[in-house]
Amino acid sequence: MEMKNKKISTYIAYDKLLMEEIVEDYTNYIYTIIRNFSIGLSKEDIEEVVLDVFLTLWKNQYKLDVNKSMSAYISGITKNLIKYKYRQSKVMANIEDYEEHLIDFTNIELVLAQNEKEEIISNELDVLKQEDREIFIEYYYAEKSIKEISKIYNMSESKVKSKLFRVRKRLNKILNKRGYGSNEK
Repeated sequence: MEMKNKKISTYIAYDKLLMEEIVEDYTNYIYTIIRNFSIGLSKEDIEEVVLDVFLTLWKNQYKLDVNKSMSAYISGITKNLIKYKYRQSKVMANIEDYEEHLIDFTNIELVLAQNEKEEIISNELDVLKQEDREIFIEYYYAEKSIKEISKIYNMSESKVKSKLFRVRKRLNKILNKRGYGSNEK
């Protein structure tokens, strides 16, 4: 059986993930995903993503579907962590851009408001169920279609739409509470 087709159940013994085997089998795979999917991550960021993939897998080991392929989980976690790193570096780059230019106060307020909104959304995404968070990120950050997401998560397109609607509704409610009006109810 090829590594990429191994089910999660092959990496479980005594109800625990065999992390040493997973690290040995998937470290190069993670580096390949990072090389193909990321732009401009530093060596330290890449190392951090690799470690965070395994940490995330370990922390969520009891939520994994043992009949699914390990590579699908590894790939999803890696891509989400790359996006998170990219968003972090993008915010820093935006701040550095503003430091080099004179800005009027209305622009500063807009930047601060946008950064606060992004932080609120990021914090709220962190407390969602893993599947809901991943679907939201796949749709809004990875720009995958509803159809693609439904295939990835083996669910109907209407269920994906429903999950996205519920997450948007939750985010809008939080943003409204924090003083950021929204068009969607």
